[in-house]
Amino acid sequence: MKYYLSSFKIGNEELALKRLTENGNKKVAFINNALDFATDSERRKQSDAIDVSDLERLGFHVEILDLREYFYKSTELEEKLEDYDVIWTRGGNTFVLAQAMKLSGFDEIIKQYHRKGKKIVYGGYSAGICILGPTLRGLQLVDDPNQKPYGEQHSTIWDGLNILDYFIAPHYRSDHAESEDMEKVVDYLIENKILFKTLKDGEVIVIE
Repeated sequence: MKYYLSSFKIGNEELALKRLTENGNKKVAFINNALDFATDSERRKQSDAIDVSDLERLGFHVEILDLREYFYKSTELEEKLEDYDVIWTRGGNTFVLAQAMKLSGFDEIIKQYHRKGKKIVYGGYSAGICILGPTLRGLQLVDDPNQKPYGEQHSTIWDGLNILDYFIAPHYRSDHAESEDMEKVVDYLIENKILFKTLKDGEVIVIE
């Protein structure tokens, strides 16, 4: 697998993203479930439309892949993912995203892809990259862990996918509404001896 991990939106490494996908079919599964807690549906649609437009501008063919349609249907989800060259996971609430990934089986599918080195690119920003680390602890200082759009019966997930052995702290010292809270997250990570990397908006980690 290859990874394109941005602090916010696509970031400043567009050419790297195009290079990672130059031999693919340019078809993107756009996962937006980190916003499933949102109550303003029109604002959410507008936000998604901007993200989709940014990807389409680079020549990608984007389809929204709603993990809610695959809750308890992981086999169907795995078959669907075979259609794509890129998985792009947007920002929002990381705890909500973790729940959607677990209920759909996406968490185990992507970990299997990672272990087997599947030829697919995982990209995204904010919550979409925070989820890759070993833990979500610390994110309670910026995301509400009690958001339960899929039902209160589901316990908060505190473990990341553990694809990366370090936590990524996005929006660090940036002109972003969450930057001040992200400073608190970084302090938490330091105090609890959790390995991490910070990203300012615009910065990207590319793993090939």
